[in-house]
Amino acid sequence: MIRKGFDNDKYLEMQSAHIKERIAQFGGKLYLEFGGKLFDDFHASRVLPGFQPDSKIRMLLQLKEEAEIVIAINAGDIVKNKVRGDLSITYDLDVLRLIDAFRGYGLYVGSVVLTRFVEQESVLLYQKKLESLGLRVFRHYQIEGYPSNISKIVSDDGYGKNEYIETTRSLIVVTAPGPGSGKMATCLSQLYHEHKRGVQAGYAKFETFPIWNIPLKHPVNLAYEAATADLNDVNMIDPFHLEAYGKTTVNYNRDVEIFPVVNAMFERIYGTSPYKSPTDMGVNMAGNCIIDDEAAKIASREEIIRRYYSTLCDKRKGNAQATDEAIYKIQLLMEQAGISVKNRPVVDVALAKAEETGAPAVAIELNDGSLICGRTSDLLGASSAALLNSLKALAQIPDEVRLLPPSILEPIQDLKINHLGNHNPRLHTDEVLLALSIGAATYDSAEMAMQQLGKLKGCEVHSSVILSSVDEGVFRKLGMHLTCEPKYETKKLYHK
Repeated sequence: MIRKGFDNDKYLEMQSAHIKERIAQFGGKLYLEFGGKLFDDFHASRVLPGFQPDSKIRMLLQLKEEAEIVIAINAGDIVKNKVRGDLSITYDLDVLRLIDAFRGYGLYVGSVVLTRFVEQESVLLYQKKLESLGLRVFRHYQIEGYPSNISKIVSDDGYGKNEYIETTRSLIVVTAPGPGSGKMATCLSQLYHEHKRGVQAGYAKFETFPIWNIPLKHPVNLAYEAATADLNDVNMIDPFHLEAYGKTTVNYNRDVEIFPVVNAMFERIYGTSPYKSPTDMGVNMAGNCIIDDEAAKIASREEIIRRYYSTLCDKRKGNAQATDEAIYKIQLLMEQAGISVKNRPVVDVALAKAEETGAPAVAIELNDGSLICGRTSDLLGASSAALLNSLKALAQIPDEVRLLPPSILEPIQDLKINHLGNHNPRLHTDEVLLALSIGAATYDSAEMAMQQLGKLKGCEVHSSVILSSVDEGVFRKLGMHLTCEPKYETKKLYHK
């Protein structure tokens, strides 16, 4: 069983109260930078077992009538078609998904801001697309000397050149598809423009990671560095907090670098700054809600290894953000955490089966620690076989019992090959699960297996080859944690 390491109810109570206190600190208007994922924060739920992926949005709903959402996206991420790893969609598409999700909760999305705006065709087309959908779009530009040249940044030649985002509510939540999107710069630019208009406004930061009140090299914080290896984020001791209070806290390089700008901004607006350090700006209470530190450490070490494999596969797929430097950084983080790929049991099992059979193999570690393997056959792909074998094990169905007879599976193969133009007759995981759900109406064993699907959530999976997007998607939707060896089954140049 997965050990619970985090008290989510305590977190919701403490975090909500702390944010409300920060809002009350400023009169008129507050720009609240929401870092990480507002929806589906699967990274937090993986490294802090017990954290619910929708916790942040549940807090925000308590301020629904006061809140207005501004979504920031880095123009460079549009150009590069940067992909959100956990959902396998590009950042520009994720903006649309986020807007739909916010509106689904009844939250008001005021606008989208294109940060580090560049005059490239893909960016201009994206702006036109958003505007055609009835969204207001604003441009923020890259500032020469950012973030060190404070005098230029806090001037008409710096933030002053950015388009002023027109807002109507008192709490402006600035969020984004992922890190490096320019959320903080958007908030600070808006403070500059508000001040010029005589509007009193404040700023606060809600960032779950790194967790400021646990050790710098705690596996939870190392896992955050692994997750942002492509951005070259570095966790570090907050020097401003140490100097001001004599206390050691953890922050990361971009916040530390930008703090002099924030300080200068507030001094120009109020005469003095309400914050003495980047840590002061934050409202993160997550560290106070870890109830089993060892459980969080175990989960975070596993996440670092998963990030390592993910980056290796991204590089093999040709994704620009997966560089040799990012891979090397995660290798160093693994050394700091005292782990290697050998700490992931499913890896050796999958590779051993692939070596034995001379074909792709997949291994699954169930939540009780049992290791189940699936091999490639004429009928099933390795992922499908591993999935069915795991369901059989969970339902305590003998190995020799067939979950589905050929009379159900063979017609699906015939449909794929003879009518849909596929060349591979083996069934993907989605096809197998559909067949299993149909078979459950007739076969007791299939029904018993279907009843075990919920028990697959949180299980670990490793494949000896990079899987198809279909199989990756099924494992993700089932809540399973997949890694793959960075190689393809075939030597073809095009892979779906």
